[in-house]
Amino acid sequence: MIITTTDSVPGKEVAAILGVVAGEAVLGVNMFRDLFAGLRDIVGGRSGGYQKALREARDHALDDLMAEAKALGADAVIGLDLDYETIGGQNNSMLMVSANGTAVRLR
Repeated sequence: MIITTTDSVPGKEVAAILGVVAGEAVLGVNMFRDLFAGLRDIVGGRSGGYQKALREARDHALDDLMAEAKALGADAVIGLDLDYETIGGQNNSMLMVSANGTAVRLR
C-alpha cells in the first residue's frame, strides 16, 4: 500500500476518496528509560531507548492505519499526518502516536 504525506501519488489519478483513516498507538514509558534519558540530558547525546519507543509506536500506528484503509478497499493513503504526544498528567508517563490520512483508490 502506498502511504504519502502529499495530496496525490505521482503518475496516478485518484479514482475514489474512501474516507479518513486513522491509527493510534499508546505506549507506557519505562522508568529505567526515563532514568537513562535524564542522564543523557545531563551529559548529552541521543536517547536510544526513547528513539526505539517512538519508532515502535509510529510503526504500530501506521499498521493500524493501513489495516483500516485496506478494510475500505483502498490501495493508497494520501495526506498522511503523524502526531506525537505525551499523556498521563504531570508525569507524562505515556507516549501517543497518531497517524491520520485519506484512504483512496487509484486509477
